[in-house]
Amino acid sequence: MLTIHRILHPTDFSASSDAALRLAAALAKDHDAQILLLHVIEPPPVGSSGAVPAPPPGLPPSRAEVQQHLAQLAATLPELRTECRVIEEVSAADAILDVARETGCDVIVMGTHGRSGLARLLMGSVAEQVVRRATCPVLTVKSPDAGLR
Repeated sequence: MLTIHRILHPTDFSASSDAALRLAAALAKDHDAQILLLHVIEPPPVGSSGAVPAPPPGLPPSRAEVQQHLAQLAATLPELRTECRVIEEVSAADAILDVARETGCDVIVMGTHGRSGLARLLMGSVAEQVVRRATCPVLTVKSPDAGLR
């Protein structure tokens, strides 16, 4: 049986991340485990013209806003032990894997947007990279509206 003491929940504040957080919270309750909430602020992609695009709508652009959003998520889980972390200027998959190793996480619970085809090829899949490279189990949760695409 898998012993779970620490759960890593990487979030991008999307609907699929919210669904994954609900699963992580249920696991944490069942196993009396801690949840580590993580958000990675990746460097903005540089287009072929050299221009830096605006940040995606709906995501907090500053570190302080991200920390505040993580604190709000933690506040929705008052009966659980939580920790919040923000990491900047690295790829999301690398940061997630590094934090999982450094903190000895027993499981990673994360959302996936369910992209396929060209969208997945162009944008990549953080969840897929984490699943392929993680040394601990990874639970992925599809976006609630993934079947509508």
